[in-house]
Amino acid sequence: MKPLCTVLALACALAIAVPVQASAQHVHGHAGHEAATEAPAPAQRWIPDAPLRQGIRRANTAVEQLRHYEMGHMSAAMAVDRAADVEAAVHFMFAHCKLSAEPDAALHGILVPLLGAAQSLKANPGDVAAVATMREALARYPHYFDDPGWDTPLPVVSDD
Repeated sequence: MKPLCTVLALACALAIAVPVQASAQHVHGHAGHEAATEAPAPAQRWIPDAPLRQGIRRANTAVEQLRHYEMGHMSAAMAVDRAADVEAAVHFMFAHCKLSAEPDAALHGILVPLLGAAQSLKANPGDVAAVATMREALARYPHYFDDPGWDTPLPVVSDD
């Protein structure tokens, strides 16, 4: 019986590790960016490109709407929809942003935790703390990027 338990434990560990590794590698095609670490803030903040500005606002709008979920004024189904909106916005940014290496690395330090928290909320709508994690990730954006319209929400545009 002991070998069976060992095999099952190993299978469970692999089942958890493989999607996490695959998710980190799938998130963005740049080599060496699989693990997100918080980069030091630059002396002069970087100018975001248009896809970054659009995507970050879409993510921010969805996270702001999730405040209603934190207060119990939004259904779990709606919260999952907003988490999917965040996920789609992050994938849009990964696919369309064209940044040099340094700002790209800093952006990964924002987007990877944002994406992870959105996926966590989608998988477990009871994990309301994931909303705070998303908000914290987004709060780092203005430390790295000089985006004069960051405080002004833009209309959400579909990436289709």
